[in-house]
Amino acid sequence: MWLYVVAVLLGLFLLRRWHRERQTVPRLSEKHVLITGCDSGFGNLLARQLDARGLRVLAACLTDAGAAQLRAATSSRLQTVLLDVTSSKSIADVTAWVRERVGDQGLWGLVNNAGIAIPTAPNEWLTKEDFVKVLNVNLVGLVEVTLSLLPLVRRARGRVVNMASVMGRVSCFGGGYCISKYGVEAFSDSLRLEMRNFGVKVSVIEPGYFKTMITNIENLEKNFHSSWEKLPEEIKASYGESYLRQFVGMLKVLQKGYNSNLSLVTNCMEHALTSLHPRTRYSAGWDAKLLYLPISYLPSALSDALFTLFYPKSVGKA
Repeated sequence: MWLYVVAVLLGLFLLRRWHRERQTVPRLSEKHVLITGCDSGFGNLLARQLDARGLRVLAACLTDAGAAQLRAATSSRLQTVLLDVTSSKSIADVTAWVRERVGDQGLWGLVNNAGIAIPTAPNEWLTKEDFVKVLNVNLVGLVEVTLSLLPLVRRARGRVVNMASVMGRVSCFGGGYCISKYGVEAFSDSLRLEMRNFGVKVSVIEPGYFKTMITNIENLEKNFHSSWEKLPEEIKASYGESYLRQFVGMLKVLQKGYNSNLSLVTNCMEHALTSLHPRTRYSAGWDAKLLYLPISYLPSALSDALFTLFYPKSVGKA
């Protein structure tokens, strides 16, 4: 009897959730959305996706070539602008550019998508500058872009969509990437609470491993070898060259599981922007849903033991 009642209640809950999530924001064709990191990957696909749906896309690219390529693939509604999220001047210039285009109606959507992963390697192989390079793009740049454009988003009672990662829930490799994504999660949580009374909704996207420039195997392998070559002989002796080979080998194994269907992620981003009732968090990819997010709820002793099974082994010298 109790099982029947629970099943009915669960069914009603899922039906209500399905109905709520199908409701879309009215007059989407009048709304402006700024997306950072549109040269390639998720940002590029999302820009084309939203443009096809009729929204007024403001696509921020890092390069002229990326901007030109995107304009050639989209309608005349889409506008591009060059943005370096590590430059305060560039962010200020883009904010003024956006203000001119959105006018009094404000900016409906801000999608903080720009990000990098390199340099990445075991923490001891890296320098402070290696960490700062990634943090400046993925976290500090994201924060500054958000703070600069937040008055326009508040005016529209709009949306902020921040690109995090499953690596913002479990940290299993060194460098600034995981740290930055944990920071994105924390910043998004506090911002969501602060913006609630203003009618602004904040969503976090947590993809698993997808085939993008960030996960490009050649770039990552080159990065590992470059970090190794710069190490003092003492550290090389402690880890052993076999550690480097195992690390690269592990990366190649992971690559076989990369998902090439980027729309699984951009569909989440689109829903966060267009649904009347967006989710707080979106996970994308089977590995996110079935592996990394469940692991994030395990006691640290268990998750550490699980990751250690696949981690490279050092020669063990102090």
